[in-house]
Amino acid sequence: MGLTIIEKIFKNHLVRPDDEVKPGNIVWIKLDVRSARDFGGANVVKNFNKYCKNDKVNDASKTFFTFDCQAPANTIPYANNQQICREFARAQGIKVYDVNAGIGSHVLIEEGIALPGTTTVGTDSHLNIMGALGAFGQGMGDIDIAYAVRHGATWFEIPPSIKITINGRLKYPATAKDLTLFVLKEFGSAGLLGASVEFYGEAVENLSIHERITLSSMATEMGAIVGLIPADKTVADYFKSRAASKTIELIKADMDAAYIKEYTLDITGLKPLAAAPPSPDNVIEVEKLKDVKVDSVFIGSCTNGRFEDIKAAADIVAGKKVKDGLMAKIVPATEEVYNQMIDSGVLTTLFKAGFIISSQGCGGCASGQIGMTGKNEVQISTSNRNFDGKQGDGKTYLTSPVVAAYSALNGYICCE
Repeated sequence: MGLTIIEKIFKNHLVRPDDEVKPGNIVWIKLDVRSARDFGGANVVKNFNKYCKNDKVNDASKTFFTFDCQAPANTIPYANNQQICREFARAQGIKVYDVNAGIGSHVLIEEGIALPGTTTVGTDSHLNIMGALGAFGQGMGDIDIAYAVRHGATWFEIPPSIKITINGRLKYPATAKDLTLFVLKEFGSAGLLGASVEFYGEAVENLSIHERITLSSMATEMGAIVGLIPADKTVADYFKSRAASKTIELIKADMDAAYIKEYTLDITGLKPLAAAPPSPDNVIEVEKLKDVKVDSVFIGSCTNGRFEDIKAAADIVAGKKVKDGLMAKIVPATEEVYNQMIDSGVLTTLFKAGFIISSQGCGGCASGQIGMTGKNEVQISTSNRNFDGKQGDGKTYLTSPVVAAYSALNGYICCE
């Protein structure tokens, strides 16, 4: 019997090479990347010092801190947490991607640290975003990450695999975010629970890197362990200059790999979608929400904070103005994205249109970085979660940057 992508990745990283790789088995795997962000990072340090006092981390070159939840810190607790991590990093020789770097998972990708076929763990619940590269990523608890940092390995129960083939092609104004919400609508938050999902088909193969990131970033909201897109030439080309000295392994599932379920979907004629509060799987066509007035708009997050996402919004608002009385906010994912905004003129376009542009980071997903919603405030957000209280006391609708931009101009949910 052949192996799925997750089974191949785990097999390549076994601590005990003779372990049998099949769903349900518990195996110990080596970790290529161990990370901790400012949210949870200080507790990783405290647990490390508590249980591994005076020890060195397993491999400082594979260990990273990324500060993205509050960048820079705007509360004393966050400032203290970040400083605890900095001091530990100095003592251990660990690289810190500080408050100027951006969203940790994106930085690890941009820097050629997380590569196709690798394993990454950290304190970020959306580290399964690495599935966009054909890699394994997983968010874990503070004690688990402290152990991973100390030993360079951890245990996992091998998940079952599900294969989803998505036929058809996206047609503007539908985007990768709409494809992602379409999958959420089909399976809900539990239909893929506990599985490693592999995405195939014409719709997926034609996605660019930033679009693949959008799809894989919401595997968490689908209940999946990871949403894997087989690495191909698109991925290999992306890493040519970013990881020139490293071997890029494009792992494919075997033809006779075993899946517990296989599904085929078709996105032909897909229209822009929105996830209405209070859940990411409460998906409705945008054209049915035109009666919903909007108070604020947030474009950014690990799901839609890439340059292409932000440029798509800028193209729509160029030469126009955000609706009077509406607050519109942009947070680029990383420093690289911010530089692209400056060099291309996108930053100026958005500023003149009335957008507030913040420093790179998680933005609206993280409490306080660019402001939260107040009671009765209706927000459009390009992020991945809209649970009550997640982005404030108001109500949040999840959409693509295209829908967010049009909504910012018109003051109600729309895509034209």
